[in-house]
Amino acid sequence: MNRILSFFVVSMSLAAAAGAQDLIHSAPPQTRPIGVRNATIHTVSHGVIERGVVWFMGGQILAVLPEGADMAWSDIDPIDIDAEGLHIYPGMIVANTLTGLVEINAVNATRDFAETGDVTPEVRAAPAINPDSTIIPVTRSAGILTAGVFPSSGVIPGRASVIRMDGWTWEDMTISDNAGLVINWPVVRPVTAWWMQRSEEEQLEEAKQNLAKIEDAFRSAEAYFEARKADAGVRESIRWEAMRPAIEGSSPVFIRAQELEQIQSAVSWASGRGLKTVIVGGRDAHLCLDLLKRHDVAVMVTGTHSLPRRRDSHYDEPFRLPAVLEEAGVRWCMASGGGAFQAPHERNMLHQTATAVAHGLDMDVAIRSLTLSAAELLGVSDSIGSIERGKQATFIITDGNPLDIRTNVEMAFIDGRMIDLANKQSKLSEKYREKYRQLGLIEEER
Repeated sequence: MNRILSFFVVSMSLAAAAGAQDLIHSAPPQTRPIGVRNATIHTVSHGVIERGVVWFMGGQILAVLPEGADMAWSDIDPIDIDAEGLHIYPGMIVANTLTGLVEINAVNATRDFAETGDVTPEVRAAPAINPDSTIIPVTRSAGILTAGVFPSSGVIPGRASVIRMDGWTWEDMTISDNAGLVINWPVVRPVTAWWMQRSEEEQLEEAKQNLAKIEDAFRSAEAYFEARKADAGVRESIRWEAMRPAIEGSSPVFIRAQELEQIQSAVSWASGRGLKTVIVGGRDAHLCLDLLKRHDVAVMVTGTHSLPRRRDSHYDEPFRLPAVLEEAGVRWCMASGGGAFQAPHERNMLHQTATAVAHGLDMDVAIRSLTLSAAELLGVSDSIGSIERGKQATFIITDGNPLDIRTNVEMAFIDGRMIDLANKQSKLSEKYREKYRQLGLIEEER
């Protein structure tokens, strides 16, 4: 097995100039059984297996065996991969991202994460994914193999999708095209910062109008459901049908909310409607732990690398938030900040999780927050998120803990397909290393 050279991160301006078309082709389907042996297997769901073997075929894990156990093949020649000294982890999952929906934020033609209008529940993120995005291979090389892609803008921007980070088309990439309805909850407390140009009255009026739009959308959808039930002649509405899974409880609502008052308002409204709720953001979640537990509301923590928002807050408040949620028994996972500027930097989500470990979060819980916990909140834990029999063979092979910045991802498999970990940045690194070799300024093996 060839080790991949660690690459230098080139500047964003250079990546932007390279264009939006990635040249790394999609991996072919798995055609032979593959066994990865002698590795330390971090199953996430069932502990750690030392020097175990993972067998998979047709994109699915057939067996996860301890040292000394094996499978017999009579009619086909399997592929053996000796991963002596290496580690197997489930593929990392980034939730609440715009990866695939934006390429260069300053170029409108590459921004496809927002629709016209404030209420567009019929929108799905998956069909807008650009499979040729240069951002996808860069993110994938850090071990992130799955993404929960959330639309943006408006008060109900649409529905989140879950994608695998490889495929020729958006259909190839889609794991779930309707992971849940996304709601951008209004800021219900006026902002008094120096940069705010509107008065408190104007801010409160806007929040009131946006809350009314959300409530009106749900009431209209419910009225439509009743009308359809009473009269088969009522025409089908794509818009209101898109809200049916969330209203009937078969999928969650992902409510973006950061401030304490936002979270309290959103949870009160959602619990009154009996909605399955996930708070996305949750910066002040530590201030309302009892509320979240009482209503079984989960939290997607959108990063730790931020500053406290209150003057009397501890400096490490954002760093400790994951540990506080875990200790309180609140369901949570690590997620991305989700902004257009964040998409090219999703690979750094692992480092943000490592910061939480340095401030009290258990390492095993941290890994779970990026794998199985994220899969559970996105509704795809039946197929990904852990290394176990029957799940998809979506995992990484590393030379260390993926939260350690020194760790390299040596190999990656998505649905059993071996993924090319090269990307625009690694190719540029090779190009300019060769330049300086030719100039005699560096000496290293090719």
